[in-house]
Amino acid sequence: MLASSIPLSLLLLLLPPPSCPADAVPTSDPSVRWVELSGAALSHLVLDPGAGRLYVGGVDHLYQLTADLEVMSHVKTGPHLDSPDCLPPIVPQDCPSATPTHNHNKLLLMEPAQGAGPGSLIVCGSLYQGICDKRSLSNISQLIYQTSNPVDTQYVAANDPRVSTVAVVITTENKQEGGGAGGVLRLMLVGRGYTSKGPGDIPPITTRRLSPVVSPRRAFSQEEELGKLVVGSYSEYNNHFVKAVAHGNHVYFLFSRRDVWHKKEYRTYASQLCTSDRSFYSYVEVPLLCGNGYNLAQGAWLGNRSGEPALFVVMATGQASTPVATGRSALCVYGMAELDAMLRRAQELCYTEGGRGSSGQEEAYIEYAVSSKCLKLPQDSLSEYPCGGEHTPNPIASAVPLPAITTFTSTTQLTAVTTATEAGHTIAFLGDREGRLHKVLVRSDGSGDLYGSVLVDSGSAVSADLLLDDSQQHVYVLTNSRLSKVPVSSCERQTDCQSCLAVRDPYCGWCVLEGRCSRKHQCQRHMQPNHWLWSFEPTNQCVTVQSLQPANQSKDEQTQVTLSVVQLPDLTEAESLSCVFGLLPPQPAIVTGTSITCQSPAPELLPPMLTGSDHMILPVSLMFGHVTVTTGDMTFYDCGAVSQLNQSSQCLACVSSVWGCNWCPLDQLCTHNHSCPNQHIILNQRESPGPTSCPLVFALQSSALVPLGLSTTVVLRGRNLDVYTDEAQYLCVVEIEGVQFNLTAAVEKTHGNTHTFTCSPHQFQYAVSQLQYSTAVYLRRGERRIDTLPGLQLQLYDCSAGQSDCSQCRAVPEEYGCVWCSGSCVYNQSCTSVPADTCPPPQITQVLPVSGPLEGGVLVTITGSNLGMKYQDVMGGVTVAGVQCLPRAEGYQISTRVVCELQSSGKQREGPVLVAVGTTPPGRSTQMFTYQDPQLLDLVPDKGPVSGGTRLTIRGRQLLTGQKSDLSAFLGPQPCYIVEEVTDTQLVCQTGSSNQTGGVTLRVLFGKAERTVPNVTFRYLDDPVITDAMPAESFYAGGRVVMVTGRNLGVVQQPIISVWVEPVVVQRVKRRRRLALLTAKQQLVFNSTMTTVSERCSVLSSSQMSCPTPAVTPEVKVKGVWFQLDNVRVHYETIKGKSFTYYPNPEFFPLNREAPDAPYRFKPGGVIAVEGQHLTRAISRQEVTARLGDRECEVKTLDNTHLYCEPPEIQPLSVDDSSELPCLKVFMGNLKVDLGLVQYDSDSLSVVPLAAQISLGAGAAVIILSVLVVILMYRRKSKQALRDYKKVLLQLETLEINVGDQCRKEFTDLMTEMMDLSSDVGGPGLPLLDYRTYAERVFFPGQQVAPLSRQLDLPESRRQTVEQGLQQLNNLLNNKLFLTRFIHTLEAQQGFSQRDRGYVASLLTMALHDKLEYFTEVMKSLLQDLVQQYVAKNPKLMLRRTETVVEKMLTNWMSICLYSFLKEVAGEPLYMLYRAIKYQVDKGPVDSVTGKAKRTLNDSHLLREDVDYCAMTLTVLVKNGVEVQPCPVKVLDTDTITQVKDKILDQVYRGAPFSQRPAADSLDLEWRSGQAGHLTLSDDDVTAVVQGRWKRVNTLQHYKVPDGATVALIPRSQSSGGVGVNQVFQTGEKTPMLEGEEEEGLRLWHLVKSSEDPEIPKHRKSSMRERERAKAIPEIYLTRLLSMKGTLQKFVDDVFVAILSTKRPPPIAVRFFFDFLDDMAEKHGIDDPETVHIWKTNSLPLRFWVNILKNPQFVLDVQVSDSIDAVLSVIAQTFIDSCTTSEHKVGRDSPVNKLLYAREIPRYKQLVERYYSDIHSAASGCYQEMNSTLTELSGSFASEMNSLVALHELYKYINKYYDQIIMSLEEDSSGQKMQLAYRLQQVAALVENKVTDL
Repeated sequence: MLASSIPLSLLLLLLPPPSCPADAVPTSDPSVRWVELSGAALSHLVLDPGAGRLYVGGVDHLYQLTADLEVMSHVKTGPHLDSPDCLPPIVPQDCPSATPTHNHNKLLLMEPAQGAGPGSLIVCGSLYQGICDKRSLSNISQLIYQTSNPVDTQYVAANDPRVSTVAVVITTENKQEGGGAGGVLRLMLVGRGYTSKGPGDIPPITTRRLSPVVSPRRAFSQEEELGKLVVGSYSEYNNHFVKAVAHGNHVYFLFSRRDVWHKKEYRTYASQLCTSDRSFYSYVEVPLLCGNGYNLAQGAWLGNRSGEPALFVVMATGQASTPVATGRSALCVYGMAELDAMLRRAQELCYTEGGRGSSGQEEAYIEYAVSSKCLKLPQDSLSEYPCGGEHTPNPIASAVPLPAITTFTSTTQLTAVTTATEAGHTIAFLGDREGRLHKVLVRSDGSGDLYGSVLVDSGSAVSADLLLDDSQQHVYVLTNSRLSKVPVSSCERQTDCQSCLAVRDPYCGWCVLEGRCSRKHQCQRHMQPNHWLWSFEPTNQCVTVQSLQPANQSKDEQTQVTLSVVQLPDLTEAESLSCVFGLLPPQPAIVTGTSITCQSPAPELLPPMLTGSDHMILPVSLMFGHVTVTTGDMTFYDCGAVSQLNQSSQCLACVSSVWGCNWCPLDQLCTHNHSCPNQHIILNQRESPGPTSCPLVFALQSSALVPLGLSTTVVLRGRNLDVYTDEAQYLCVVEIEGVQFNLTAAVEKTHGNTHTFTCSPHQFQYAVSQLQYSTAVYLRRGERRIDTLPGLQLQLYDCSAGQSDCSQCRAVPEEYGCVWCSGSCVYNQSCTSVPADTCPPPQITQVLPVSGPLEGGVLVTITGSNLGMKYQDVMGGVTVAGVQCLPRAEGYQISTRVVCELQSSGKQREGPVLVAVGTTPPGRSTQMFTYQDPQLLDLVPDKGPVSGGTRLTIRGRQLLTGQKSDLSAFLGPQPCYIVEEVTDTQLVCQTGSSNQTGGVTLRVLFGKAERTVPNVTFRYLDDPVITDAMPAESFYAGGRVVMVTGRNLGVVQQPIISVWVEPVVVQRVKRRRRLALLTAKQQLVFNSTMTTVSERCSVLSSSQMSCPTPAVTPEVKVKGVWFQLDNVRVHYETIKGKSFTYYPNPEFFPLNREAPDAPYRFKPGGVIAVEGQHLTRAISRQEVTARLGDRECEVKTLDNTHLYCEPPEIQPLSVDDSSELPCLKVFMGNLKVDLGLVQYDSDSLSVVPLAAQISLGAGAAVIILSVLVVILMYRRKSKQALRDYKKVLLQLETLEINVGDQCRKEFTDLMTEMMDLSSDVGGPGLPLLDYRTYAERVFFPGQQVAPLSRQLDLPESRRQTVEQGLQQLNNLLNNKLFLTRFIHTLEAQQGFSQRDRGYVASLLTMALHDKLEYFTEVMKSLLQDLVQQYVAKNPKLMLRRTETVVEKMLTNWMSICLYSFLKEVAGEPLYMLYRAIKYQVDKGPVDSVTGKAKRTLNDSHLLREDVDYCAMTLTVLVKNGVEVQPCPVKVLDTDTITQVKDKILDQVYRGAPFSQRPAADSLDLEWRSGQAGHLTLSDDDVTAVVQGRWKRVNTLQHYKVPDGATVALIPRSQSSGGVGVNQVFQTGEKTPMLEGEEEEGLRLWHLVKSSEDPEIPKHRKSSMRERERAKAIPEIYLTRLLSMKGTLQKFVDDVFVAILSTKRPPPIAVRFFFDFLDDMAEKHGIDDPETVHIWKTNSLPLRFWVNILKNPQFVLDVQVSDSIDAVLSVIAQTFIDSCTTSEHKVGRDSPVNKLLYAREIPRYKQLVERYYSDIHSAASGCYQEMNSTLTELSGSFASEMNSLVALHELYKYINKYYDQIIMSLEEDSSGQKMQLAYRLQQVAALVENKVTDL
């Protein structure tokens, strides 16, 4: 909780005015300090201005902090026991609804010091009806005032955290009490919203006394004489208060509420009250309008705008006529003068004008529904009574609102506002819901500019209390759990003028002479112009150097520099500025107006020039002391460097430079001076414009083209060379490849100041093999290099370079003079013979291609030599196989290449290529060119996906026509990409994507010739879609088959599964003597290529394919798996939403782990158990095969560590030559594991040795023999049992897997049905019984009329006396000694049966229901006695049955305590289970006579015969009000009529509890067909079929009712026949019609005839039935049971989890009772955990939950039929088995019901154990909580109990055992002292008129 700094960067945004409100990107500020506090949400913040202390109020916490956010004091204010419905002080007994409640801080304000007394902090919370304390300001942990017993006038704040409360402290004259002068009254005016709970008569605004407090006055009390706002309706005027402020002589309240009188919309009001007005006569309010629809005030602040007081309010737009604020919000500012004027006008109109304005409109009225009205008093009434009087109307409301424009708008809800005044400007700080603080400059016209936002606490709303510190430098921002200190600005962080002005922060400006960004008052000379530049003024600019004179100067001279400066601040006479050049020392500056003059630095002080540069730029800074006022740039140049950087034309460079340099030709010097050492000077061109006067070679007189190897004379022309008067010689210099050739030059002066220089002849050579080479040429005079005009160069050339034949040589431009001479290209003057006029005939070396289509259109490339000198030479001269071929200009290369376009030939032909140039004979190719007619024959495949990727093979003839680049294939408009080498008969191309499906023609283009496959189209089909791919994991070895399902898979040519892998370096380290893989050290090998491994998939059908997973090595990391379906790539993640996982290979251990080489011994008839690790991690049983030798070992089951397989009965043969024994091999995908050899054992028993028989006597021999046989048989038997157990489990698992698919389908159907239901169940649809009925069914199960429903049956004359007696008996029962004696005495009586014990216990529960704490105490006491008894005998048997009164009391106690748990938690899953069972059972046939069902979990209730039945849907006409609506109902054709009626009622009344439905036997089922056909159907009528002595119950099948028939349920007419019979056949009753039901000697049957023979006696029947059932249940029936089990599994799991989950705290009663049992065990030294487990099981699961599971009708208003009851019994038994500690093993002879859940029970056992251990390990100490729960329960349900009837029933037992009870009471000494016997005799006298010896 330490204050910390958050290192984030601040960015204050430059935004236009609020045309784009709140678009500022908030930034976090590193200078924000914050402290994290407990007590979120923190709500109030107060600042003690003098001391700088801060006070923060939150939920249950108060803090006192220093100005730097260090916590000084911290007080916890809650949670405490409280309830808004109760008045303090809270006494738990009187306030059952009291719970530990959080204390929300509602008010936090300072009461200033008064006289010598210290001030105090007023703190009001939401607890105890909002009472207040006073705490010390110096240490809030010191209480100054607190009341422990507040009176109702001291309730201040709202008791609801959501209802607002505001207050303001005022000081006024004490008129009533002071008597004399000087009496001061300190009061607090409080505004609070309406609360629905607690005292409802607290007005919206009240006055509370703070001081003086003289008895009987109390602090914070609302006294009659102090005043309050009287309202007619508290709930109607539910003001939501936002702020209370005192200003001048008034107090103002700001609040929002619904406008009751006018538009009923929510709006914000400001109200005013005179400080001195104790009677609220002066109360007046006015609505505030803010912009467009901002109507709900969120926060407010009284500040100044342009020096005038104003109310700043942040408003939000309400959500459509509700008080809920949306994000759209704004800041509006209301001048207090305008507000006061508005309020005064309303007051004046109501006093003097009856509330009407000049136009006659109502402008003021009386608010708050009180009996007052506006009057017409004298005009001076308001000035006479400015604060109203007894005769003035009040409270007044203005009908005219006070409008304001929006200063700032935001799309995030604004929650807080505070303001500051800086340098005459108003700045508003606004907090919003997202934790941002916005800074807005408020202008005098009401507009505003957002200039910055700071993110203070992301996502957490800013509290309305936003405060500035004393220095106005920081804002304190309170958010949900944090208090932050935010600086108002960050001027000091800007280090230069530009960034300071760029901040655009009204707080900041640039202080010029101090060189810092500061607030205005911090800059000493801010009053003088140009000294402080305000950053928010857009026209302000920094002090800048506008110009420098001179701006550049030579580095070799020193001059005066004048700076022209804009906005230079004024200095005093004594102050001066200085100039600083670069880093050199400062120079004094002379200021004249806006000009400043400085001396430039001495040349020797300047820094050296950079190499390659002719100037440098130095900053010139204007300094005031050490502060830089402004900076300009000055350039220093070096003329010498200018000429050195341009050697070829130094003079030209010098005189044309920008620096104004001059050239001294005689000294070869470039200088800034205007004079040269040797007189002559050439001035800079800027000073002497016109042609340059530099000495210069300006042209070549001879040709620039110079042939190689020929002596050539170069002639140059120069000008302005007369300046040189010395005798030095001129030289011509030619530079070739870095070598200078100096040639003497002959000079000849010509006219116009020019000279001609003839260089001596020279043979030039160069080594580069190219036609032309450019080289420099210049003139030198002695050591001086004469300038050459830029671009003057010689072009050396070599005719032979690259001109290899005559045509090329003659194509060289004429000016070069190249000729073809004796087989080579030479300069014409070098040719010794006559040069050739014409060239040799063309030669053709290659033709490409050598074939083309008949239509032509392909390009033929002809290469050779002498193929013409230009393109025009060959035009019209090229023929191919006798057909003209048109040359193309763009492909022509001189002499060597001709490209021509083949023309159509019309037929197949062959011939050479001819090229003719001019008149020479044509060239002829040796290759023959063929015109061919390619043909396409067929195409495979003929279909593929629209995404492409299909490889088409096109077969044909002469496909190699033209070049490969001429060959292209298209499917319609889409290209088909040729992918393999084309042969003459085959072409392969890959399809591209198409934008539509359908048939397209394949076209192959040979150049422009197009061919198609006759009569064949390619069909683009929809892309393959993969909808599922299972499984989602494999092991590294791969080969696991992934079954892919989808659509259009048959379209794919070659589907592939690919895995993208990346190598991983795994570091192996030796640790604990074994190699461990350190996966944490896996490092990526960078720059490694990501590789893929793939496998081909097999398409099984268009909707299915199988893909074996590729094998990957463990050293790689799998990055992704996808299916490549031609061009369609489907990533595995996109199919299943999860990635495909590779796991390490499963690990198998050898069969014989001790000796792996020795064979494993196997007894035939069993299974081989193979051990391993992670066997099921990435494979299932169906995918695993095992082979033993040459035969299969059938895999029966597979779990994570074991594989069980059943080998053949006879030992298989070996497939391996190396051994005779077969070897067991397991195959998983590509993984093949050899597990060792197997040897079968022979099954013979070893015989007792003969020697022993001989040596021992005959008798001994017999004994030993029999003992041996017994031992051997036992051992074999036990091994056999274990093998059986494993085999049974295997069979069960196999069966379950086989029915899995069916289960899944059934489950899906069931879930669809249940989804409809669960939407009903969530709300009122759960048909829970009310508490009374529930208690009746649990306390008195099976009783027709329970005591709860009965009334006391007494003659009126005796009633009063008896009731008095029973009341006394009730008092006696409340005596613990009497009650325990009474119970023990009854239990000691012989005739007191077990049924009596339960009955008495329930009567006691009823009688003591209103004192459950006492009842619990008695129960605990009796249980302690019970424990004592059982510890002596066998503690594990305790609570097993209900044999004592206390055990039934415990059952009832649990039932009472767990009712709410049933209601809130367990009821819904229980009901869903019941519905699921009912739905499933009803889907199959149910025999109405025997109660047996096709779908059940109970084998004894299984309908084993195969009954043919059909599902059908009846249309039932249901009357709904006036309309008759058809309703479809599903039934079976084998259903009896009563069963059909039940199903119809179920459907029609599906939402209604069973007790509210009509009974089936009160209705008739009528089949309606056509207009007149109405037939009443019944279970028995004259049409019933009778065979011998069997009579069949009528079904729909019997009446031949068709599917879809229309039926109706009509009330039964009294006359209808067969009523009696119908009543016999009520299905679903708890007693189905069994064999005893007879009628006229006939036996009834429905689906099956009862097989029992009536002649066989009853006891024999049952034993026969047992024997019949003991036969192994056929697998088909077991499958039915398993199918039902699988379908219901989720619902069973849900119920068990709801009961046994500790994710939500278990019911307090369970925790309490389990604690009690743990204590008992500890007390009696029982340390066997199994015993305590049994006790807990017997007390909760078996005593309560099993009862509820078997009888859901105890809790729910449902009917449980026999067939449902049979299913519930199996589930309840499973629950029982899950709670026992004994090992749960099943064998072949186990009951089927136990077999069914054999695999789930271990999981349920873990649930139970975890439930017990979690409760045990949870902190105990829940006695207090338990007692408050019991108190609550006593109050809640006691009224339901008829305690007098219970007492009367109990008295019957007292009467029966009267003497024994009296004797027992008299024997007890304590009983004698209490006169218990005497009191009982009194009871007897009153109840029975019994004469006793009193």
